[in-house]
Amino acid sequence: MSAQAMTTTPELLRTTLRVDSWSTGAFGVVMLAGATWFDGLLGLPVSWSVALGIAMLGGAAVLALIAGYERIPARSAGAVVVVNTLSCVGLVVLACTDVVGLTGLGRAFMVVGAVVVAVFGEFEFVGLRRILGAAR
Repeated sequence: MSAQAMTTTPELLRTTLRVDSWSTGAFGVVMLAGATWFDGLLGLPVSWSVALGIAMLGGAAVLALIAGYERIPARSAGAVVVVNTLSCVGLVVLACTDVVGLTGLGRAFMVVGAVVVAVFGEFEFVGLRRILGAAR
């Protein structure tokens, strides 16, 4: 693989990473601020909301860092796609099992979250493919 295949700057990928970062960070703040409220409304325990909120803030920082590189490393973009895929699967598992005693609204909330993560993951995947295709 050439050096250019390892790093490049297609705007679709950069823009998607930035929007993913902003939305992940904003939602992390919502998860932290609404932790008590989500417990009753969604059935999502406070400890889960806090843990998810902190993880989302960390993820947002990583996404912003990757988006800020002059040339986005293909491996970093690939890692983002993998993490988004795993997050999507995790949200669906939470929605479809009794791991956490979610309410009906809580299950719908998780499914909507999974769809949002899947959409970001798809755009990032397309951006990654463009990186790899441009290097050929």
